Amino acid sequence: MGYASTDFKRLPACTDAVVNSPRYDDILEIKLHELLNQPLVHAGLAPFLAALITAELFQRIRLSGLAIIAGFALTIYLASSFSFDPLTATRKIILLGLVCAALGLLLDLLRLSWFGALLPILGAAAAVWVALSIFRNQPPEIVLLWGAGCAAYVAILVWGMDTMESDSLRSATAGAALGLGTGGAALIASSALLGKFGLALGSAALAIVLIQMVFNQTFSTGRVFTLPLAFIAGTTGCLAVLNGPLPWYALPLLAAIPIIAFLMPLPRMSLLMQSLLLAIPSFALAAGAVFITWQSVGKPAF
Repeated sequence: MGYASTDFKRLPACTDAVVNSPRYDDILEIKLHELLNQPLVHAGLAPFLAALITAELFQRIRLSGLAIIAGFALTIYLASSFSFDPLTATRKIILLGLVCAALGLLLDLLRLSWFGALLPILGAAAAVWVALSIFRNQPPEIVLLWGAGCAAYVAILVWGMDTMESDSLRSATAGAALGLGTGGAALIASSALLGKFGLALGSAALAIVLIQMVFNQTFSTGRVFTLPLAFIAGTTGCLAVLNGPLPWYALPLLAAIPIIAFLMPLPRMSLLMQSLLLAIPSFALAAGAVFITWQSVGKPAF
């Protein structure tokens, strides 16, 4: 009785040919690299996750406000670099954000409440310092006009956010709206890097908002949160106006966000409902700034 013989020795060779033909590891690496290079990851998902983790880790020592600079720093790492030579206007913003985070941390630890009166003045000076390279070749009347406008804008944001440094619900909601509004308007105005700056701030602040809503408890943010957020968002907005087609009249809407968030009365309700009530006017102002920019600039290039 005969049996047909089967050459099983060929199967491993065939299997190896199938497996080794496409380089699955290389394809996976390429796909991962492409994913990490997406602007949505740079300015949205990455800073959101970084802020979420940082806020939870540092809540026990009441330093959840570090989440804002953690999210911003990760975006800089992914989208740009921490090189400061030459010290361009955008690199000045990065440096300013890091210095403000350190200053805010120092003020929170030492509880120097009297120093708050000086912060808007520092904000005004920082706005002029960031724009110095742009003002250098401009006539004096232009320098005076735009310099005063930028200084006033950043000073208002610093003052407005500082009034809420002990109220994480209001400061986080206002910060999310301010960051997303600034980033969205700058992005529409074809300022890609400045757009990522603002969107990173908004995404990181939004993480604080959501984690407070989920746990129904406030997280300690402080000046380590409000100070870098106001300085970065303010100078980013000014630079987007000076460098590109972002209309100056979008900035008053953004400047009104922290003021509205501070003044709005909140009923005794859950944090979820209070956050939603704060978000309505705050994000309406941010959307207004984005819409004005869209109408002025037209269809964006992206």
